[in-house]
Amino acid sequence: MKLDVDVLRYLSKDDFRVLTAVEMGMRNHEIVPSELVHRIASLKHGGTYKVLKNLLRYKLLHHDSSKYDGFRLTYLGYDFLAIKTLVNRGVFTAVGRQLGVGKESDIFEVAREDGTVLAMKLHRLGRTSFRAVKSKRDYLRHRNSYNWLYLSRLAALKEFAFMKALEDHGFPVPNAVDCNRHCVIMSLVQGYPLVQVNQLQNPDSVFETIIGLVVRLAEHGLIHCDFNEFNIMIDDDEKVTMIDFPQMVSVSHQNAQMYFDRDVECIFKFFRKRFHLNFQETTDGDDGSDIDTDEGSRLSFASISKTAGFLDKELAASGFTRKDQDVIQKFIGGSIEESGSDDEGSDDGNESETNETNVDGLDSLHLAEQDVIHKNPDLNSKKEGVSEENQQNSEAGQGSEHDRHNASDKEDDNETVNENDAELMKRIEKQRRRAVSAVRGGRKSLASRNSYKDKGGKSSNNSKIQKQLNNW
Repeated sequence: MKLDVDVLRYLSKDDFRVLTAVEMGMRNHEIVPSELVHRIASLKHGGTYKVLKNLLRYKLLHHDSSKYDGFRLTYLGYDFLAIKTLVNRGVFTAVGRQLGVGKESDIFEVAREDGTVLAMKLHRLGRTSFRAVKSKRDYLRHRNSYNWLYLSRLAALKEFAFMKALEDHGFPVPNAVDCNRHCVIMSLVQGYPLVQVNQLQNPDSVFETIIGLVVRLAEHGLIHCDFNEFNIMIDDDEKVTMIDFPQMVSVSHQNAQMYFDRDVECIFKFFRKRFHLNFQETTDGDDGSDIDTDEGSRLSFASISKTAGFLDKELAASGFTRKDQDVIQKFIGGSIEESGSDDEGSDDGNESETNETNVDGLDSLHLAEQDVIHKNPDLNSKKEGVSEENQQNSEAGQGSEHDRHNASDKEDDNETVNENDAELMKRIEKQRRRAVSAVRGGRKSLASRNSYKDKGGKSSNNSKIQKQLNNW
C-alpha cells in the first residue's frame, strides 16, 4: 500500500482519537466491535460513526461484518499513528521519497526542521513474500495467536535495540534516532547497497573488512543471520556499513553454526562471482610444510571465542533463554560454590546421599503402614501395642545383664501376683504378629467389591429381573 502523507493534513484530532481507540481495542480483539470503539473514543458530541466512515474512505481502517460489525487497523492507519507521534516529538517534520522496498519493510526519507535528512523504516510483516515469520523468527515465543501489526512492532523494537547497542560498541551501523510502534528512525547512510556495485578499487580489503565484521559480531555473542550483499552498504570511499538487524540471534542458539556458515558462504560466493576473487591460500603448518587450504576451511565457528562481550545476554537475543540468565545471576551472587577436591568432602557427599536414600526408604515404609492401618482401623490399637512393646524391648536392650535379670524377676513376681497379666501379654503378642504380617503383606487380600455378584447378591437379582424383562 502506497504511503500518501498528504492525507495527514486533512485528519482532525477526532480522527486520530478514533484510530487510537481501534488500536487499543486490537490488544484483545482481532476485529474491534463498533460499540467498543465508540466507548473508548468517547467523543464529546458523538459522531464516532461519522469519523469511522471518513477513515474508511482513506483506507486507514478495514470494516468486517462477517461475524459482527467491527473494524481493524490497516498498515496505512498504523503508519499515520506512528508518524503523528514522531512529528509531535519533533523527530522530523517532512516525509520524502521512498528509498527502497524490502520483503518485510519500506524505507522512506524524512527531514528535520534544520534540513537534516534521516531514514524512516516501516516494518510490514505479513506480506505474501514473508508469511513464515512464525517459524523463522522468535517474536511470538510462547504465544499461540498473533497480529501482524504487533509482530511488526516487536521487530522494530528489536532492531532499534540491536542498532543502538552495536553503535555503542563501535560497529559501522546507522545511528539509531528514535522508535515508535513499527517505525524506526535512523541516520541516512550515504552509500549504495553492495549488490549494486560492479567494481571496487580494493576488493580484497573490502572482503577482509566484511569478514572481520562477521567475526567481531560472533566475538560479541551475536550472529547477523542475513549478512549478504543486500544488507551491506558501501560509499565512494569503500567504507562498509551493515544494516537490517531484526533477525539477529545469539551464538548460543541451537542453529548458530548453520547461520554463521550461511553468512560466511554468502560473502564468499558474492565476491567470488562478482569480483572474481580466488580464496585459495597457503599457510605454514606446525611441521614447517605448506598446507593448501581452500574456502571450505576458511572460517570455523568453533574457533571463534566470545571474549569481546555479551551483547546477546544484554539484549536477550534469540537462543539465550531465561534459564541461562538465572544461572548467571546465581553465579554472580555466589550461590554456586565449587565442590572440594579432597577425599573427605567426597566421602561426606556419599554418606549424605546414602542417608537420604535410607530416609526415603523409611518414609515409604511408614506411609505403607499408614495406608494399611487406614484400610484396617482395628489395627490402630494393635500398632500402638506393638510400638509400646518395641519401646520396652529397646529400653531393656540398653540395660546391663543384671538389670535384665532383675526385670525378669520382677515379671515373674507380677505373674504370680496376677494371672490376668499373662493372658494380656499373650493377646498383645498375638496382636503384634497380626500387625507385623499385615504390614509385610502377609495378610490375605480383601475380597473384591464385585464378589457379591457371584453369591447371588443384589446385583445377581437385578440381572435375573432384567433377563425376565427382556424375555417378556
